Amino acid sequence: MSGDRAEFGALLRALRLERSLTLEGLADASGVSVRGIGDLERGRRAAPQRRTVAALADGLRLAEPERERLLAAARAGRPPGYSPVGVRSFPRGVDDFVGRERELVRLAELAAQDGPVVVAVSGPPGTGKTTLALHASRRLADRFPDGQLLVDLRGMDEHPPDPAELVLVLLKALGVPDRDIAGAGSEALSGLYRQTLAERRCLLVLDNARDEAQVRPLLPGTGAGLVLVTSRRMLTGLESVHRLPLGELSEREAAAFLTGLVGAERAAADPQALADVARLCGRLPLALRVAGNWLATRTGWTVRRLAERLALEERRLDALAAGDVRVAGAFDLSYRQLTPSAARLFRRLALVPGPDAGAACAARLTGQELFDTEDTLEELVEAGLLGADQDRYRLHDLLRLYARTRLDAEDGTAGAEAARAAMYDWLLETAVVAGRWYEPDHGAPPAGWHGTVDLSDADRARRWLQAEGPNWLAALRAAATAGEHARVVEVAEALHWFSDQWIFWGHWPEVFGTAARSARALGDPLLEATQLNYHAWAVLMCEGRPRDSLAHSAAALAAAERAGDPGQQAWAHQYRSWAHRLLGEPDPALDHNGRAARLFEAAGDLHGSLQSLHGHALILEEAGRIDEALASYRHTLARLEEAGDRVEPHVADMTRLGVHGGIGSCYGRLHRWEEAVVHLRTSVGICRAGGNTAMESRQLTELADALLAVGRAEEARDALARCVSLGPDADPDRVAEARERLARPDAGRRRIPTAPAPPP
Repeated sequence: MSGDRAEFGALLRALRLERSLTLEGLADASGVSVRGIGDLERGRRAAPQRRTVAALADGLRLAEPERERLLAAARAGRPPGYSPVGVRSFPRGVDDFVGRERELVRLAELAAQDGPVVVAVSGPPGTGKTTLALHASRRLADRFPDGQLLVDLRGMDEHPPDPAELVLVLLKALGVPDRDIAGAGSEALSGLYRQTLAERRCLLVLDNARDEAQVRPLLPGTGAGLVLVTSRRMLTGLESVHRLPLGELSEREAAAFLTGLVGAERAAADPQALADVARLCGRLPLALRVAGNWLATRTGWTVRRLAERLALEERRLDALAAGDVRVAGAFDLSYRQLTPSAARLFRRLALVPGPDAGAACAARLTGQELFDTEDTLEELVEAGLLGADQDRYRLHDLLRLYARTRLDAEDGTAGAEAARAAMYDWLLETAVVAGRWYEPDHGAPPAGWHGTVDLSDADRARRWLQAEGPNWLAALRAAATAGEHARVVEVAEALHWFSDQWIFWGHWPEVFGTAARSARALGDPLLEATQLNYHAWAVLMCEGRPRDSLAHSAAALAAAERAGDPGQQAWAHQYRSWAHRLLGEPDPALDHNGRAARLFEAAGDLHGSLQSLHGHALILEEAGRIDEALASYRHTLARLEEAGDRVEPHVADMTRLGVHGGIGSCYGRLHRWEEAVVHLRTSVGICRAGGNTAMESRQLTELADALLAVGRAEEARDALARCVSLGPDADPDRVAEARERLARPDAGRRRIPTAPAPPP
């Protein structure tokens, strides 16, 4: 045996030297580690599997005769009893297995069921599918007394074994006599195989399956066995199987896994560094094992040193290699099996700036038609290289880095930049059309617009803007950097009224601040005043910084006066009034509100006039002038009803919900709680119907107070629970308040009243 290994090693070394390659050179060309090649050449390691030999042959650029000679030498060096199919009993377990408790419980439940049970364990490269299957199999082995077998289907090989070969070898492994096998055709052997499984209670692990066609003939028809199929592919074509998809580990599991590898003392010395390593490994089990093994063999390294090494994106995949195990190598195997169109899309998805993208966005990266792109995306999902959640597609962080390396190598700088530019152009164009649904005098897309996303109503436009938010924001930043100032201003202008629907997104100050700088660069004081006003609103409403907002509205007022535009002067006064109100300064608030009202009327700005009327009522309410505030709210509502369809629908909804919320608040201050409930419910309903999560969260906490005051505690708890469930687009302060109130023993207790009760 050692002589066979030496023969393979000597041949490998001779072929390498003939081509004047160093160990490092062959490692770079083949993807096999320097250490691994060295051990093979010195005969210190058993001959490698076929895929490793094929990688070495590719790296050496061997002609077919030399390639076959190297493969033959590798076969000769394999141990006695080696089977090309790889049927064997379970190997030594992984002692440091961590996590996957939910999956292990599910497998135990399935193992207890009657009849043959087939479970497809799928997931991206490196998620630990085989490790889970083996760990579960050892825990369940006593339930299957007639045998437990592992079959390596070698699905990533260029020429994996065919089902007929697998059936034959499995029959031998199951102890079927040769006389029963001899002379039988493939159909008879399949029947014999199924009959054998039906008569026994066996556990069979079909590891590393290529596709459904390879697996289907190996599945039992009857009996009481359990079959675990692992594959990078989802194997969606298999019928009557239970599916167990795997992803990355949780934060807790990843930390525990690394701690087991590096030792509790080193992990405890810098818990944050340990968490950083786990995060930079994408909590992928293979990457975590490589990182942990790296630290375990370099006792002089701190965990922080490895975290800093992994923090360099351009070197991270290179750093995630230990011995002959490379994370990038695991990705290579799947990438090489893609069709050309899928490989191209996979590479270019690395250009998506946000965490995910829709199919229409992905289509712009390759120029494919939308339906073809959807098919290609599904191919990537099926191959385990892309995650999908409804109509959004996401690359795992490490797969994104790998895709970027393939993009650099295969598309070059020019190809990548052209694809990115096409995507960014489309994102900004679509953002303008979608945003204009909320702009007065715009609404539906123009008749000549032929987009690849459905923007047929305002709600669909809102969903697209929110889903693609990180992506069109990146495109806007790129346009500003490139000096495309007119385009930046156009996008910001189109999104102004939409921003009311997504107040706590977190980026509106950046959007409108960037647009204000672009407007200034264009030398247009009216555009500058407009964008500065929007910026003042964003700082005031989205970030809750009224004092800072005053500086922006003052600059807007100055620019509007230079431009001689009463409309933007009015808005500047309106935002100044709003800021003073929030600062508890009613006199300047009323002064600026009055100026805004007069300017809006002079400019014929109906939408602005409604805002100033609403603002006036708010100032009166917060000044404690409740009866006057109620009259002002009712006057605003009457003016809104009188205007009818001259008011943009979403502007009307925003005004209406604000007015009903204000009336409800005033009734609450007067302790007229039943009337408060009616108006606050109306306000919540308007928010919910329009998808305005931010405002709904604010109104729900007010409604909870009113419901408690009339003794409807269960409904109040429901309102607070609804607030907590609204997600990241809600007002974070109101969500935190609702969560805290629900956690109290007297869940939902009212807040301290904001005004004293009226005299008896």
